[in-house]
Amino acid sequence: MAKIKITQIKSVIDRSERQKKTIEALGLKKINQSVEVEATAAIIGMVRKVNHLVAVEAI
Repeated sequence: MAKIKITQIKSVIDRSERQKKTIEALGLKKINQSVEVEATAAIIGMVRKVNHLVAVEAI
């Protein structure tokens, strides 16, 4: 399966609790922090829910 790099580009302050939990579940804690994960259906779904807070690039 392909890997993707997810980088948090915006803060979760003043966001819904659901969006905060989704960012945390992706493994992100700070702005400009990046994680490399497998591009599973669950991960893609989470990224779509917070796409305004993260940047995604294929590896």
